[in-house]
Amino acid sequence: MILGGNDRGAVSDRTTLDDLFRRAGVRNPDALALADPPNRESFTCDAPRRLTFAQADRAISAFAARLRRLGLPTDAVVAMQLPNTVESPIALLGVLRAGMIAAPLPLLWRKQEIVAALKTIGAKAIVTTARIESCAHAELAIHVAAELFTVRHVCAFGDNLPDGVSPLDDVFAPAAGDFVQASPRPGNAAAHVAVVTFDVAPDGQRAIARNHLELIAGGRGPYLECGADLDAMTISTIPIGSFAGMALALVPWLLGGGSLHLHHGFDLATFATQSRALEGGTIVLPGPALAALVASDCLETPSNIIALWRSPERTANQVPRQAKANLIDAASFGEIGIITALRGPDGLPVPMPYGSITAPRGAAGAPIIIEALRGAAGALMLRGPMVPSHAFPPGAERGSEPHLSVDAMGFVDTGYKCRLTQHDQTLAIDGPPPGITSVGGYRFRQNDIDWMVTEADLDAVILALPDAMLDWRLAGNAEDRAVTAASLAARGANALIAGAFRPRALPDAA
Repeated sequence: MILGGNDRGAVSDRTTLDDLFRRAGVRNPDALALADPPNRESFTCDAPRRLTFAQADRAISAFAARLRRLGLPTDAVVAMQLPNTVESPIALLGVLRAGMIAAPLPLLWRKQEIVAALKTIGAKAIVTTARIESCAHAELAIHVAAELFTVRHVCAFGDNLPDGVSPLDDVFAPAAGDFVQASPRPGNAAAHVAVVTFDVAPDGQRAIARNHLELIAGGRGPYLECGADLDAMTISTIPIGSFAGMALALVPWLLGGGSLHLHHGFDLATFATQSRALEGGTIVLPGPALAALVASDCLETPSNIIALWRSPERTANQVPRQAKANLIDAASFGEIGIITALRGPDGLPVPMPYGSITAPRGAAGAPIIIEALRGAAGALMLRGPMVPSHAFPPGAERGSEPHLSVDAMGFVDTGYKCRLTQHDQTLAIDGPPPGITSVGGYRFRQNDIDWMVTEADLDAVILALPDAMLDWRLAGNAEDRAVTAASLAARGANALIAGAFRPRALPDAA
């Protein structure tokens, strides 16, 4: 499936993500490619895995063969809900090697959000794992499939899977099955849709499709801004269930060919162990966690630190910060685009230029990564090789459902309010799209939150409160919080919404 032309890419206009992986694997087949969090058994049932490029290549091919043997056709959409473990990049690259389209899902989505998203894009299969934390994700996928006629297959990693779920752990066996060749696609393979992610805008949830060229362009910005060495290590705390996770961790790893070490959720002791073992390389982490981690001794070893700001207006309030490593701010505008910049000598975030933005920022002859301007309605508009250019699925732009809209000049309205500073012709971000609440890496329409809570408990109240680490947090109040939380969970509400009503422990009496 092709959306748009084939001349928007960098590196090469015919390069796919699988091409990048194969190049790294040919160069260093026995080098470490992927490493699980050391504490993996605490949130799944499996021991940590470490894969060389040769082992990862076999697993990717075996996974692709499994999908083809299920009878899934070329360009079938395969949904993925996986923790930040080696299965996640293996599954995504396996879907692509099979000639299909990967649709990674946010980890805290539950039945309500998943059904709505997969119904829109016509997903044919779901790939998940037996358990993540306290949630039985394989069972969740079975319930989702029961609601959607298009989903014909549910596959999962892990043990003790429910009936009807196809096991996947054997793709890691040394003698995994041979690869089944995908049907050839017309035209340039790199211009075909590779990944679909999901954005939340004031008009509702939208599917955002990108081809290989757009994904590579997105990852090339932070890769060039870091100036990372070839074959360097990367530790990422950001899952690949969003464009940010792919652009900041997955694609730079493929471009550099080093090892990608994954960190799930956030566990300070585990993160400290991983980071102290890092020799140079890059750490990718949430921007709000930066202050606490810089103050600790967890960030003494990396050459680069990439701080992801999902609420980019918060960068304006940052204090000067000096670190041994290069500090790169990554401002994420939903699923539309990411703008990265190395901090200046003063330790402050660099303002966003009006117009063309290159990587590395300001370097002579550097490629244009993205273009930014202020639209007539005062919102940030983005255009460039990483910015999606077509609605998905094809034809969605002719319907009434929420969809990506691209203007005649190729710009996409992010909804983020901004202003032009006249003295230096830069753009300052003032706030998120109207009616949108951001909690960690999740965005909600406030009206949707209120509706879900009212449906569960007419007298319950939920508020979004400022939070230093999460931008905002949800706090709920009800006559019986536990009952309201259980009702929301039973209705398939996002875990953050249901969790807002968990009973709070009272402080001990003095």
